[in-house]
Amino acid sequence: MATIIHSTLLPSIPQSYLVTSLPPKSLHHHQTLPSIPCLSLAKPKQIEIPFSSSSIKFLLKSHTTQPKQQKQPQQQQLQPHYSSPEVFDSSFLSDDNDSLSDRRHHLLRFSIDNNDFDLAREIHASVVKVEGHTHIANSLIVAYLRLGHINDAHKVFACLSSPDVVSYTALISAYAKSNREGQAIELFFKMRDSGIEPNEYSFVAILTACIRQSDLQLGSQIHSLAIKTAYFFCIYVSNALMATYLESNSSDDANQLFGEMPQRDVASWNTVMSGAVKKLQYERAFELFHNMQQIDGFRVDKFTLSILLDASKGSFAWMKGREIHAYAHKNGFGSNVSVNNALIGFYTKCGSIEDVVAIFEKMPIKDVISWTGMLNAYMEFGLVEAAVQIFDQIWDQNSISYNALLAGYCQNGEGSRALELFQDMVEEGMELSDFTLTSVVNACAILSEVAVSKQIHGFILKVGFGSNPVIEAALLDMCTKCGRMDDAHMMFSQWSNQQHYSIVWTSMICGYARNGKINETLSLFSMMQVEGDIIADEVASTAVLGVCGLLGFHDIGKQLHSYVLKSGFLYDLGVSNAIISMYAKCANMEDASKLFDLMPKHDTVSWNCLIGGLLLHRQGNEALAAWSKMEEMGIKPDSITLVLIISAYIHISTNLVDACCSLLFSMKSLYGIEPTSAHYASMIGVFCYWSYFNKAEELISNMPFEPDGSVWRALLDSCRLRSNTTLGKWAAKHLLAMDLHDPSMCILVANLYSASGRWHCSERIREKMQEKGLQKLPGRSWIIHQNRVHSFFARDKSHIHTKDIYSGLDILILECMKAGYVPDTSFVLHEVEENQKKDFLFYHSAKLAVTYGLLMTGHGKPVHVMKNIHLCGDCHTFLKYVSIVTKREVSLRDASGFHNFRDGECSCRDYW
Repeated sequence: MATIIHSTLLPSIPQSYLVTSLPPKSLHHHQTLPSIPCLSLAKPKQIEIPFSSSSIKFLLKSHTTQPKQQKQPQQQQLQPHYSSPEVFDSSFLSDDNDSLSDRRHHLLRFSIDNNDFDLAREIHASVVKVEGHTHIANSLIVAYLRLGHINDAHKVFACLSSPDVVSYTALISAYAKSNREGQAIELFFKMRDSGIEPNEYSFVAILTACIRQSDLQLGSQIHSLAIKTAYFFCIYVSNALMATYLESNSSDDANQLFGEMPQRDVASWNTVMSGAVKKLQYERAFELFHNMQQIDGFRVDKFTLSILLDASKGSFAWMKGREIHAYAHKNGFGSNVSVNNALIGFYTKCGSIEDVVAIFEKMPIKDVISWTGMLNAYMEFGLVEAAVQIFDQIWDQNSISYNALLAGYCQNGEGSRALELFQDMVEEGMELSDFTLTSVVNACAILSEVAVSKQIHGFILKVGFGSNPVIEAALLDMCTKCGRMDDAHMMFSQWSNQQHYSIVWTSMICGYARNGKINETLSLFSMMQVEGDIIADEVASTAVLGVCGLLGFHDIGKQLHSYVLKSGFLYDLGVSNAIISMYAKCANMEDASKLFDLMPKHDTVSWNCLIGGLLLHRQGNEALAAWSKMEEMGIKPDSITLVLIISAYIHISTNLVDACCSLLFSMKSLYGIEPTSAHYASMIGVFCYWSYFNKAEELISNMPFEPDGSVWRALLDSCRLRSNTTLGKWAAKHLLAMDLHDPSMCILVANLYSASGRWHCSERIREKMQEKGLQKLPGRSWIIHQNRVHSFFARDKSHIHTKDIYSGLDILILECMKAGYVPDTSFVLHEVEENQKKDFLFYHSAKLAVTYGLLMTGHGKPVHVMKNIHLCGDCHTFLKYVSIVTKREVSLRDASGFHNFRDGECSCRDYW
């Protein structure tokens, strides 16, 4: 009997074994663990492959059921089915039991090769009693397993009176690989209870179950048993043990085992390198690669190269990845499918779409992973339609390709298309995995539609995935993004899965921050620090840093910076960017700039945070200098970058309108970015600041699309600050004619009506807002004192020190009026008597917050106040006089940036 044995990998196998196994060349995640005893794929020399399976079934039937005297004629009748007399040996039809057994083995191999389940059943039916023929029963078990009929294999096993180690091992391996790890473990212990000791294949099979379940305790027990039975010295068993430890996050044990191995193969090195990559220890992976060549002198295989490319991708080591690419070509792996698939993944993260396309088009052979990788690459680069075209070209679309497209839609904010695709998957009866349902939940989170989110939530509970911790965590996050904070809080309070506990804490913290629940955000984060076993990760830290920046909570932000530094999160670009933004919003541009300079690398967001922070402080010249450095370093800007840079031309000391205008009209050719309404609105602000009103009007008239509310608002605000009544009326006319859905725009229009005395029109706008469910957050000012946020609204009397605040403000108003302050009642947009307008004007939120700050801070110290909307003109004038009469500096951050009032002057130069 012919068998295929890889002499360099397999140990010597008793001749009684019908089947052989190919142990793993690598335990890297791209490759499955070894098959346990299986039928040889080699064909007997006497049998030619081209004959049909129907003739084989007929042959089998005739020679197991017909009388002996009819065999010779039957043989003559079947001869025409063979291509030559040498194809068929007469001994094939002998009647002795050994020949009949051999025939069954050969035919079972043929059934596997041709995926012919019916033939295997025919052979099974030809065996009168399986229980007495362990050898043929094992062949049947393996044939059924190879054909994907695990239950039939189990039935054959159940009929055996004396199953041997091959019988057990084959079934244990099959259970371990088909998400039935519990049955695999149970069968392994049953085998040992029956007195049968495991062999090397049995150990690999049971360790496969341990790896799938991340069962460190059982893996350690198997390790002890392997040492006791001396199978520890088998390379395949040691490799599987290392993989078990690595999957259970016990890398120290895996490394110790690796060091104690008496001999190693390439798979051993691949396993420990893969573990290093999994632990994000990329430099260690490259070091191990070097040692593999220097110490053991092994040549790399395709799995080694795939691991190294993963390490290059994870560490964004573009040059190392290129070197590995060249090394692969030099050593004959240029046409290897798995290496090319890894290259597609590497260039997707560390290259350009042109690099990925070049790899894909040169591949002589492409598998479904190649096509899916190309789909992922297009999605990664935002080329959604190109990704859809790739999906349509996949000849064997399955759940993997559908999931890739689904995730790509979510990645690119295409929530509606993701939901439509999910609906198609459900209607077509496709398998819905954890990944599928997590993606569709993310799609609902993108849309932020409460009704749709409830439908998907109900569907997941109905199909029974509601108790899956990964999906449940995604559902909780979806609830926070859809404003369902009560539902999210209920899920959070009932959470019991310790494995994902930190994830849901992070989701709740981000959810509270996203929904403006500032106190809840900080409170939950503080509780997270008290809980010793819960770690605030990069995402939670970024969310809380955002809240600190929003509030201007400098002290807590600085403490969080120290925590991030201690936890090692500072390497994360997102966290570092959040710290820069936090310092900038907390009026500490010096520390923001220092951190930026200390960062080992920057992305576009890093530069946006720095430039945006400089603009908050109205430092236009410094912002343009940073922009020049960004261009010198070859960092490609995004749309936000260019909005910031255009706006910077307002805050510079020199008129550079022509340069700014040139930037706007060259955006498409230089950076591939099409100008949007935000860019035109910024340009209009620049024109009006430098009094180029005709150019502003011309720009609006020649825009390639219809101007939206942001454009007209930019013109209106600029005309107000430059007192251009004519152009302001033109802007107001267009704003009033628009059907607006932005609450802030609606309020602006209502205020325009109020300012012109058309109170009924203003009231009508506010009524329409109520009908549409539009709500604008009320104007609010706040100040941080003793690590507490003290908030004030207009005419607010809820503060515990209200009497002192109002008494102090009344005195302050009188002192300012003595110094020359004249209240401007035109900023009172309420239909009241003139004498009442001063009462409305004097108790704006900014005045109340500044007064509280003056009362509570030490003499001579500056007062820092934050405001969520633009400061009104009267408050701006008032605070100038406050800085004179109190001889104190007042810093106020509003929607336009920082106002630093000192000695009767403001840093904004009265333009905000």
